[in-house]
Amino acid sequence: MNSWSARLIAAWYDGHRALALLRPLEWLYRSVVRRKRERFLAGLGSIYRAPVPVLVVGNITVGGTGKTPLILWLIEHCQARGLRVGVVSRGYGARPAQLPWRVEADQSAAEAGDEPLLMVQRSGVALMIDPDRSRAVRALLEAQPLDLILSDDGLQHYRLARDMELVLIDAARGLGNRRCLPAGPLREPVERLESVDALLYNGAATDREDGFAFCLQPRALVNLLSGERRPLTHFPPGQALHAVAGIGNPQRFFNTLEALHWRPLVHAFADHAQYSAAQLHFSPALPLLMTEKDAVKCRAFAAADWWYLAVDAEPSPAFVGWFDAQLARLFPERHLPTIDNRPR
Repeated sequence: MNSWSARLIAAWYDGHRALALLRPLEWLYRSVVRRKRERFLAGLGSIYRAPVPVLVVGNITVGGTGKTPLILWLIEHCQARGLRVGVVSRGYGARPAQLPWRVEADQSAAEAGDEPLLMVQRSGVALMIDPDRSRAVRALLEAQPLDLILSDDGLQHYRLARDMELVLIDAARGLGNRRCLPAGPLREPVERLESVDALLYNGAATDREDGFAFCLQPRALVNLLSGERRPLTHFPPGQALHAVAGIGNPQRFFNTLEALHWRPLVHAFADHAQYSAAQLHFSPALPLLMTEKDAVKCRAFAAADWWYLAVDAEPSPAFVGWFDAQLARLFPERHLPTIDNRPR
């Protein structure tokens, strides 16, 4: 992460008087997003309504909030109830041969994008990338029959009609100064949260009055080179290691490692960073631990002591009950089975 980006993000969340200079640009930005939303609500323009329910999992803030782990949880949860699930994604940073592009597990992150590739490798889900998510949905439904589409991000992609909106918020950072870009981290005014179906707070200890809690639970250490899966106890308390994170909020990953009682030497990179072996050659010689999102880009040149931390989303029981009620509403003709939702 470059120093300018880091300083801007710090100003959004910690405050800085210089941000007042960006208020005129914020006003213009708010005007644009407000008009887009008003046109969508009025049914104006080209809006695609899919023949199956569409669930958008998105952010109102810039930066990572744990969307990918939660989408993986939603995929597994819905599949366990007999629903055929597909995912559409912008495919940020991907360079496919054409668009829309069906992501397969044996593709490269450069071709498919890091997050889409991670989701396909973890779950085998049918996934199509295209910045035009409406076109991605059409292509995915033409490729195979599906019951439900999950949109990875796309809260502000108003050319796609949706049946449910879930918004994720980092419980520790919140909404920062609650201002829109570029004077703050918000993609839309905070009032937009009043219209979504549910808020989920990543890292909250308990459910809140306005939303549900979920956490990212570390599960195991996975070796990039061999695929070997080891328990978290493989690294003893006090283990020094190099920690690499190229995600929206690298500090959350580093905090997790410290909570596991390791001693990370932190190396923060920009979100969706592309790596080389030379970039990840650090001194002193220690095990290297990264996020799974980073790992999909580094397996081709990984060393023997490179690992990633496998994590799973764990939403609160209240959210699971609420979400099951929404599935029953969306699929009234289906008798969806009840399954055990207790953490593994």
